[in-house]
Amino acid sequence: MQEKAYRSIVKTVSWRAVGTLDTMVISYLVTGSLKMAASIGSIELFTKMILYYYHERVWNKIGLGRYKATSNDYSI
Repeated sequence: MQEKAYRSIVKTVSWRAVGTLDTMVISYLVTGSLKMAASIGSIELFTKMILYYYHERVWNKIGLGRYKATSNDYSI
């Protein structure tokens, strides 16, 4: 079972939105500066999106934990 590249892109963007908000909140709590928190968040937004996308594509090629469904999997 494989995923198309656009699925990885959508997952990348949605995860980064959550991750960046988290980073900005933590940065604000540590620095006390909204400007610094926004700066840190905006930089990591792009770097981690790129890293996550390639991470997903590599994992898409690894069969660990994947299996093909059989007709017996859904029997009642």
